[in-house]
Amino acid sequence: MREEGRINPQNRLDPDLFGAAEVAFCNLNQAELYEQAIRRGEGEITFDGALRVLTGQHTGRSANDKFTVRDATTENTVWWDNNAAMSEEHFARLKADFAAHMKGKTLFVQDLYGGADPDYRIHVRVVTENAWHALFIRYLLRRPSMEEVARFTHELTVIDLPSFKADPARHGTRSSTVIALNLSQRLVLIGDTSYAGEMKKSVFTTLNFLLPEQGVLPMHCSANVGGKGDVALFFGLSGTGKTTLSSDPERMLIGDDEHGWSDNGIFNFEGGCYAKTIRLSAAAEPEIWQACHTWGTILENVVMDDMRRPDFDDARYTENGRAAYPLNYIPHASELGMAGQPDNVIFLTADAFGVLPPIARLSPAQAMYHFLSGYTAKVAGTEKGITEPEATFSTCFGAPFMPRHPSVYGNMLRDRLHKTGATCWLVNTGWTGGPYGEGHRMPINVTRTLLHAALEGQLKRVSFRKDPVFGFEVPETVPGLEENVLDPRSTWSDPARYDEQARRLASMFHDNFARFADVVDDEVRNAGPLVGI
Repeated sequence: MREEGRINPQNRLDPDLFGAAEVAFCNLNQAELYEQAIRRGEGEITFDGALRVLTGQHTGRSANDKFTVRDATTENTVWWDNNAAMSEEHFARLKADFAAHMKGKTLFVQDLYGGADPDYRIHVRVVTENAWHALFIRYLLRRPSMEEVARFTHELTVIDLPSFKADPARHGTRSSTVIALNLSQRLVLIGDTSYAGEMKKSVFTTLNFLLPEQGVLPMHCSANVGGKGDVALFFGLSGTGKTTLSSDPERMLIGDDEHGWSDNGIFNFEGGCYAKTIRLSAAAEPEIWQACHTWGTILENVVMDDMRRPDFDDARYTENGRAAYPLNYIPHASELGMAGQPDNVIFLTADAFGVLPPIARLSPAQAMYHFLSGYTAKVAGTEKGITEPEATFSTCFGAPFMPRHPSVYGNMLRDRLHKTGATCWLVNTGWTGGPYGEGHRMPINVTRTLLHAALEGQLKRVSFRKDPVFGFEVPETVPGLEENVLDPRSTWSDPARYDEQARRLASMFHDNFARFADVVDDEVRNAGPLVGI
């Protein structure tokens, strides 16, 4: 058998974990995994040749079922307020039961990189029982050559068995679903969920733990680079436009979700994209739309019509429909996944209160304040029980994936901004003219115009005003836009109601930031909005 084909690599697998497995398909390529997925009935082919798969009850991450083993390595380094702990004894039982569960199963093994920069990447072995999961992770991580695979010494192993059900009494879990990270053994065990995103986020969490010790800031952000080599980072929670806005036909895409910032510059952790598809528009998001209509793309929990055409407006399975595809499905995507030091850092927020301006410039202290805050807002109807806008604060714009205390990442960001001189912007892709239900969503063409002006340096030539509540600087003019767009208060029919809403949001920021007050200096503490004005 060819090395990259259907071989049984028992001599290359840990016998304590894999000795009971009978067959393993090692490092199958894209076409072979696609073929296996169809042959095994794991998905259906769309009209355009994409692979549509359904994940059952889990159509998103099971955040409450994720655990980190508490041991000598993690006791004093993990932020336990944000990371559920699992004992070493419970993990040992879970590991033994995973090994027993694999007896007689056909497994798919992929040897991949986490990270594009050779100075900081880790070697990852991912073992799955579904071919489409192997195809997914082959897209989402970096694909080495077979010569490189032969020299691998695996630094992280991820085992994904959707058919395994944890026992809360035996394994210390909350339910039958489990995502358990042992950072000492560099081993991740995932069971009773078919949602593929758990694999990539487990690798991301591991890198978020390891890289700060090497002086690298791991980031939940997308990144692109302009024709002059100018690099931009886009931070933002789900629904804020991170993937959409970084996929710009005039700029080269470095990556859409996870990056590191080192002395070398920016590097992508991944080799693919995992884009949300709900209400995907060919007009607003042409590159992502085209990728979703390309052979080999994985469409996760996307509805098909009778002609097997994807219907991105139908949310019957979930609002969290996804498309996974290699980076090279996006025109102008970077093959290397690396670029120089950033010139601009953008924090995206979908403010459903209709208070924040469409763009504002932040000082380094304000940048750290807003980075630690990680603000966006949920809107009525998106989740059960939400009847009006609800503030959401996810520190570092990715709290579920941050094993260390947020101050570690916040201080690194502030230092990087000082060192490189990068400009930080807060961009509101949410509501204007009033809150959700009264105002309207910021048009994407307005946001793109604002970003173009910031990234091209046009805002260096305009005057700014200081926002009286939030303290950041707001441009008074932007080429191509009416001035009232830049002043959210002027877009409300009742300015007094705007003032009341602004004070309300400022209080939410203040209350949330109280948990960080003891770990930041006075400059950062005073960089937030004013309360009670």
